[in-house]
Amino acid sequence: MAETVVRVAAIADLHCTRTSQGAFQPLFARIQESADILLIGGDLTDYGMPEEARVLGRELGALRIPVAAVMGNHDVESGKADEVRGILVDAGMVVLDGDACELHGIGVAGVKGFGGGFGKRALGPWGEEPIKTFVRSAVEETLKLESALARLRTMGRVVIMHYAPVRDTCDGEPFEIYPFLGSSRLEEPINRYAASVVFHGHAHSGRPEGKTSAGVPVYNVALPLLQRLFPDQPPFRIVEIPAQPVTSGAAGRGGVQ
Repeated sequence: MAETVVRVAAIADLHCTRTSQGAFQPLFARIQESADILLIGGDLTDYGMPEEARVLGRELGALRIPVAAVMGNHDVESGKADEVRGILVDAGMVVLDGDACELHGIGVAGVKGFGGGFGKRALGPWGEEPIKTFVRSAVEETLKLESALARLRTMGRVVIMHYAPVRDTCDGEPFEIYPFLGSSRLEEPINRYAASVVFHGHAHSGRPEGKTSAGVPVYNVALPLLQRLFPDQPPFRIVEIPAQPVTSGAAGRGGVQ
């Protein structure tokens, strides 16, 4: 099968509010001109309210390309995440939570992710029960990502999440909040399943580019970050990914299939 290239646009941290009607239409119009699919890395809404999701759903009506997204911490703030998800799904968005989908021949694995820190200084499950619960949440998100990646049977495998899987794209944030920006536990399945690229948000004052220990490119596509660093450019990232199915059973390097 001949290889084709799919233009993937990625952005995160839209923080859509009740008063955002019309605010995102010019942005989405630029994305539609530039890309074949759009991925959004969480914080779709500002307080996780259904009214905000309805505004974003109407804004998405201008798009004629597939859209997939994950939830962020803001989207669960008000305890109405299921309702927010339902509204956005009804508007045509694919909302991933440990799930995978295929868009134009590109495999997309999505998960919110969680905190815990990076490398040797990552928080471990020892001591008080609240600490163990915190770490368990990060482990559960990692297992969900592994499960999603294991389902993919495409050559191009894109990971979309809200929290960062590496420290590189958090550099620039206050050192004190690093444990709440992401978790290096998320990096392991990304490397093992040889993801093509990772997109995340959340770190508004971080860096736009990094990579995993295995060399997988990681892009911080938080809207406030891109607006600040590249004021003369549209605030989204475009990456071209080869789209070509691979043989069954060759989706990853180990793990549960």
